[in-house]
Amino acid sequence: MPISEEWRGRTPGLGMALLLGCLAMLISSQFLWLGQFGLSILTIAILLGFLFGNIPGRAPSPIFFSGFNFAKQKILRLGIILFGFRLTFTDIASVGMAGILIDLLIVTSTFCLTWIIGVRFLGMDRVTAMLIGSGCSICGAAAILATQPILQAQNDRVTIAISTIVIFGTIGIFLYPAIFLAIRDLNLFFSNETVFGIYIGSTIHEVAQVVAASGAISEDVTGSAVITKMIRVMMLGPFLLILSSLLAIEHQQLIAKEDRAQSFRGWMNQLHIPWFAVWFIVVICYNSFVSLPNTWIHGVVVLDNLLLAMAMAALGMTTQFQVIVKAGLLPLQLAAITFIWLLVGGALINWGITVLLSANITSFNDFFPGDRFISNLDFKFFWRV
Repeated sequence: MPISEEWRGRTPGLGMALLLGCLAMLISSQFLWLGQFGLSILTIAILLGFLFGNIPGRAPSPIFFSGFNFAKQKILRLGIILFGFRLTFTDIASVGMAGILIDLLIVTSTFCLTWIIGVRFLGMDRVTAMLIGSGCSICGAAAILATQPILQAQNDRVTIAISTIVIFGTIGIFLYPAIFLAIRDLNLFFSNETVFGIYIGSTIHEVAQVVAASGAISEDVTGSAVITKMIRVMMLGPFLLILSSLLAIEHQQLIAKEDRAQSFRGWMNQLHIPWFAVWFIVVICYNSFVSLPNTWIHGVVVLDNLLLAMAMAALGMTTQFQVIVKAGLLPLQLAAITFIWLLVGGALINWGITVLLSANITSFNDFFPGDRFISNLDFKFFWRV
């Protein structure tokens, strides 16, 4: 098929995805109160797509599908790559080794626990369990979309996973500020605003949800929460590369045993390198060492929001409501268990890492570089624990 004809076939679907993506951005900018409920541009876009794609008696025309598929694949990958312009290595330095270790442990433990509990204890299909795990452990809908091509997941499973992120992330928006309000005057470890901000950033699903929850407390909480969350987002690239490698190894172990040379060749054949994840890391490196004008960065971020919104809208348009209903309550049960783990287990990880590292530092500035010195945290208490 000539290129011109191929693009003509994609035009209706891309046009619809673009229209819904722009509408999602308009709604997000005009109704700012939606952000208080963690409804980001991406979640609004998939909701719009889902609503328009499930109008009773008006199924989407097949002429849209080619463009929708292009948006869910190529445009999505470009959006993930451009997402790297939001991040720099300076973000990592601003929270120090503690923030890195906390995020690393939470990402690893959350994904593994979600996978194991979903498959072995709840009897779910592992693709849905892994999608929910990636969204809960890293950065919500963006992580789920980035994981989809590696798992070759169907649209309905992706939508189910994203819906759980929206539900429990929204609960977290109201629950975390309530927890801080309850312990603020008790002189506990998490009574400190910076510490609680790191706790929020390391355990809530979406970036927008982190901003909403921390913003309800104070600017200091928001600062540490967003930076900690950005470190989790940075782990998306390595996560995708590792996941792709592990799946290739697993596939090779399932086939008949052969000599090592053939086994290695088989592993290489099954290894699908997510190059968009590699370029995502490259963009972060570039953005860290090359100073670009703020207007350029802002323009790239706006474009990136639009591209990701188009992908989400296309995903929603190709997801049928009946399929989600058929999935039942198991995804919600798994997401609820994971949410409890993030709430309780995440708190223990935050506290434990602080205890382990506090014995080697003399002030909180050694722990968290920069000007966010915490003067009211008594590390001597933790040394005695």
